[in-house]
Amino acid sequence: MTEIQKDTKDTGGITGSDAGPIVERLYYHVLRIRRVEETIAEIYRTDAIKSPVHLSIGQEAISVGVCLALGPEDVIFPSYRCHAAYLAKGGDLKSMLCELFGKSNGCCGGWGGSMHLADPAHGVMGASAVVASTIPLAVGWAYAQKLRGRPDVAVAFFGDGAIEEGVFHESLNFAKLHRLPVLFVLEDNGWAVHLPLTDRQRDPVAETVGRFGIPSVTLSLKAAADPLRVYENAAYWRRRLENIGPCLLYAKVERWRAHVGPEEDWAWGYRDKPAELPDCVAIAGMRVESARRADLEGAVEAEMKEAVQFAEDSPWPSS
Repeated sequence: MTEIQKDTKDTGGITGSDAGPIVERLYYHVLRIRRVEETIAEIYRTDAIKSPVHLSIGQEAISVGVCLALGPEDVIFPSYRCHAAYLAKGGDLKSMLCELFGKSNGCCGGWGGSMHLADPAHGVMGASAVVASTIPLAVGWAYAQKLRGRPDVAVAFFGDGAIEEGVFHESLNFAKLHRLPVLFVLEDNGWAVHLPLTDRQRDPVAETVGRFGIPSVTLSLKAAADPLRVYENAAYWRRRLENIGPCLLYAKVERWRAHVGPEEDWAWGYRDKPAELPDCVAIAGMRVESARRADLEGAVEAEMKEAVQFAEDSPWPSS
């Protein structure tokens, strides 16, 4: 299925202080997530962060485009590479950094770490370090909401490694059977840690999903790096989930850092760095007037500094 490109004036489900021109909001969020994760990468080398980190640098457009298309009552179930989705859906930055620092003010009291972020008040229902484990949770939540007569939708974020787990196929079958309002978001960076997709899968992902009768849209590497195009497609499907049942947003992405940790791994010998990597921050920034960009960049840096200081000053868990 070809991608949808429409509804560029749609404001999605974000209201209040985050309301405004969609291009500005998209830029603010991809920039904010980029700077947060770059800061995490810097701090990680000091051993102040007490858990492994899986960074989304380079693929922020997916979480931002999808989450800005959701309503406040919609929920997300991220994978262990969850910083971007957590922040894009409205998760508290200070609580997130405290969690990475292992501090008591963390969103899980400092005990969950980077791979187990949750902020149910903002629809972040909890990430998990177990590959594919949040997919059936999203399906179960959507089933419960349908039984209650609620119009809200669930989003499951996962990587290409998750499609090799049996629960992925079981979840798609159940979601289609019951016409559940679930948006499956597959961020395909082509690697399950260090093993390429071509060595693991015989059939294209869209064909696998199509066997369950689930419609899908595929975003190329360039399209998936454009937050506006991701948003347009996500907003289109969000409005139709209640009537048509589940669908899949399949995004080709490039992982800029190692599978885990802050380092680059292009020189490790198992993958080659592309000649050009589309940058979602630059793409989004081109649509925003320069003075406004400067304002947003200043706001992000000020918030980042305050959040880091808050995490450093926060107490350790008492037990």
